[in-house]
This record gives sequence, structure tokens and C-alpha cells, in this order.
Amino acid sequence: MSEAHDVQALSDVDIHVYEAVASQAVEKGHADLDGLIRASGMAEEDLRGSLARLVGHGYVVPKGDGYGLGPHTFEVEY
Repeated sequence: MSEAHDVQALSDVDIHVYEAVASQAVEKGHADLDGLIRASGMAEEDLRGSLARLVGHGYVVPKGDGYGLGPHTFEVEY
């Protein structure tokens, strides 16, 4: 990746979703949509919107039937 991600550019909602993806990815190797809905407490439509933004910026990547973490330059504590 040629340019560094600016985590400060993410909304609070996107950070919440990123943290949910990270938590599941660590536990299961990937995050699935149903698990993300449960973990985030968000409506599916809102969750999909946030995931689309995160994928578009490379923070999250599609992985099989779910999502994984993309390259990043910051840490998440959960």
C-alpha cells in the first residue's frame, strides 16, 4: 500500500464496525455479516454502508463469505 491510512478520517460508526470486524477476525479468521450485526447492534443496511466505506478505503477486505482486515498502520484495542 503506497499511502498510509488516516484513521482519524473514519467516523465513530466506521470505527465501531472496524473493531467488530477485528474482534471476529482474531477469533475466527474472518467476520461474517450475521456476527457483525449481532456484535455491532446495527441495522443491516447501516452495517453494509459502513463496510462498503471501509472496503473502499482498504481497511477491511472481502474474505470468503465474510470480511477480514486490510493492511493498516494503527492498532485497535478491544
